Amino acid sequence: MIDVNDLRKGVTFELDDSIYKVLDYSHHKPGRGNATIRIKARNLRTGATLEKTFSSGDRVPNVRLEYHNAQFLYTDGEIYYFMDIETFEQYPIHTDILGDYIGYLKVEMPVKLTFYGSEALDIDLPTTVDLDVVQANVAVRGDTATGVTKSVTVETGIQVQVPNFVDAGDTIRVDTRTGTYVTRVQ
Repeated sequence: MIDVNDLRKGVTFELDDSIYKVLDYSHHKPGRGNATIRIKARNLRTGATLEKTFSSGDRVPNVRLEYHNAQFLYTDGEIYYFMDIETFEQYPIHTDILGDYIGYLKVEMPVKLTFYGSEALDIDLPTTVDLDVVQANVAVRGDTATGVTKSVTVETGIQVQVPNFVDAGDTIRVDTRTGTYVTRVQ
């Protein structure tokens, strides 16, 4: 059992026969009475999010998970296929479970798969990923005095805010946790 005070971002727990991963955590201590813990969690089987409030001192069941190093192989639109690097087994994961991670997946990208028993539930991406810019607006002359940014489209289809000097054909490094531009890669 896990005390709800220990439910920090990234912790997994079981609630109502479902497995959740904490996305956001806040601890509220009023002047009187018990503290309340508010969490936002994602159901690892369905991808749905849940907002729940616990009283201080409540406990939730712990979940024992396994992790395997894997590689992204391909997608057929709704299902993404990953291969375990050690056993070469392939694991399908539905787009509902992957959520926003889809915009950072490239073929042959190394990831860490999270398993509950024999079921693949979640992935952990590398902190940064290098993506090619396929479409960028032309920078307006004279806009270089301040930190002006523009929106570009990368090879996976997501939009990223970048400095004006980034053009189509450049490769940029993007932080997968926040979706922000890190640097231009040579």
